[in-house]
This record gives sequence, structure tokens and C-alpha cells, in this order.
Amino acid sequence: MKHVVKILTLLVAITALWFGLLQTSVIPRSHTWLLPIYFIVSLGCYGLLMVGIGLMYFPTCPQEALLLQQDIKEAKEYLERKGIDVSE
Repeated sequence: MKHVVKILTLLVAITALWFGLLQTSVIPRSHTWLLPIYFIVSLGCYGLLMVGIGLMYFPTCPQEALLLQQDIKEAKEYLERKGIDVSE
């Protein structure tokens, strides 16, 4: 729940800043209307960057791999007992 509140607070702050820029003439009005699009594109680039970094530093988990192989073996045995052919 805390994460949702943080996101909503950030969204409200960005919206207030955008409306403030629309009311003042600090930035030309034609550029101010494009700020939400710039924000969405920037957010998408940030998301892609975080996914890329996460993939580059993806941890290997040998113990989890062994547990997964054991689960697969148990599932195959269970299905064979039920009469389902799961041969490779």
C-alpha cells in the first residue's frame, strides 16, 4: 500500500508542476503541452534501462535449479502413474 501512495503522490506532484508551467509563461505553451509525452517516453526509457540492467546482473541460483529439476522429475513420475506419457 505504501508503494501506491508514493506513486500517487509523485503523479499528483508532476501534474501540479505541469499545470503550474501551463499557467506561467516560463516555457512556451506549445512545448508545455508536450511535457506529458516527454514524461511517458522518459519513463519508458527508464523502465527499459532497469530491465536491461536486471538482465545483465541476473543472479544464478544453482540450488534453485536443482530444486526445479527435482520438481520436474516428481511431476513426470506423478503423470506417469496417472497414465500420461511425458517422454521427451
